[in-house]
Amino acid sequence: MQFLLRIAAWIDRLSDWIGRLTLLLTLVMVVIGAYNAITRYLGRYIGVNLSSNLYIEVQWYLFSLVFLLGAAYVLKRGAHVRVDIFYGRLSRRGKAWVDLLGGLLLLIPMSLLVLRYSFPAIVNSWQILEQSSDPSGLPRYPIKTAIIVAFVLLTLQGISEVIKQAAIIRGQAPSHQEANL
Repeated sequence: MQFLLRIAAWIDRLSDWIGRLTLLLTLVMVVIGAYNAITRYLGRYIGVNLSSNLYIEVQWYLFSLVFLLGAAYVLKRGAHVRVDIFYGRLSRRGKAWVDLLGGLLLLIPMSLLVLRYSFPAIVNSWQILEQSSDPSGLPRYPIKTAIIVAFVLLTLQGISEVIKQAAIIRGQAPSHQEANL
């Protein structure tokens, strides 16, 4: 179990690093969004188009990256949306059982299905070098690749969570991990 917990700790560090990157992407997204809004209104005021589809699409792409790449970090932090009708009343071990079964039966299989069924469309997008249909638009294939990256990260974090929940059930969770569980 200690070997598996070391793997889980490595995955957790990866998710933390990606989470910090996502924080920076969020800041860039907000700055570009503010720029888009300011230039749109300023352009209307002075009668010159200062905005571009490029900046709007960059903002959309950044939002997509924040959402996709942030998923594993949010799972690691336990900050995802949870329907907490009974869960909150469960013991620590009961919660570990729910999380373990949810990870094994729902999260990991769903992530693997998304990977399997999105892969051909993403490969096709790369083969044709898919572009935005908007003037000054960006290529679509790089952002579509983020789907694969995000669901690989989510699957890895799901595996980490399953390992940690199994350790809790077995009474073997180290104290430094208990703070994050």
